[in-house]
Amino acid sequence: MTASLRVVLLFVLAAAAGCIRQFVVDSAADALVGGGMGGSLFASDDDPELVAEALPFGLKVMEALHREAPEHRGLCVALAAGFTQYAQGFVAPRATDAELKVANAIELRTKKLHLRGHRYGLQALELAHPGFIKKWETDPATAVAALGRDEVDAIYWTGAPLAAAIAISASDMRLVAELPKAEALMKRALELDPDWNEGALHEFFISYEGRSDALGGSPQRAREHFERARDLTRGQKASVFVAFCEAVAIKQQDRPLFDRLIERALAIDPDAEPRYRLANLIAQERARWLRDHVDGLIL
Repeated sequence: MTASLRVVLLFVLAAAAGCIRQFVVDSAADALVGGGMGGSLFASDDDPELVAEALPFGLKVMEALHREAPEHRGLCVALAAGFTQYAQGFVAPRATDAELKVANAIELRTKKLHLRGHRYGLQALELAHPGFIKKWETDPATAVAALGRDEVDAIYWTGAPLAAAIAISASDMRLVAELPKAEALMKRALELDPDWNEGALHEFFISYEGRSDALGGSPQRAREHFERARDLTRGQKASVFVAFCEAVAIKQQDRPLFDRLIERALAIDPDAEPRYRLANLIAQERARWLRDHVDGLIL
């Protein structure tokens, strides 16, 4: 074998190895997105603490894969969803005044996790629409108008964590200034597929419309979203009732409505709908916390 032929052969083998490695990375990413991390494995689990302990490792594995396959759109969306759900479901504070120092630290961590998820969501949208981020920074309405119905998952998991981070950091005016961008994303998703993911968008807008009238909120619109989300989930998702309780009953200081909503949330059998099991267990934990602290929430 001549020297030149050996050099060519080495290049071919190196290229083949690179292709095989990329294939393995992409296959692993597909498996995580479509199976355990991105599918129903965790959603149907009946042990929130086990999931809370497992998720960080899974997310770090996905981040490692993302570094090897940064253009894998599904992986970006799964990371956005994963960090958002982990932050909201397992990190978000449930503290009393006596625990304020701890609560502040947890709020900071929750915000950082939400923003981490948001950045992955932006990457997914940028992959599909090169130049999207730059356009979205200066003209959100025009930027989101180019997004299609098949991108609602990425839109949701980009806008929802940004809105959640803003809600946590009301005193961070730089972040609060990003609210119109989050709103543009979520309203575009609602426009494209209002009943996506069994009412997830309606559930988001229950809380979003619960902001004060001065900030553009509307209890009536919150109720409309609540009723639609309740119907889409056949009344079997506790978080829908908890969201409306916090968005409207507490803010309007309506104790009878508060009691009805909390009672309805706690009456749901988590095993009745396996795909909601984990979400229901987490929401019911929140409902019990609200019930136990009602005297400080409704005067």
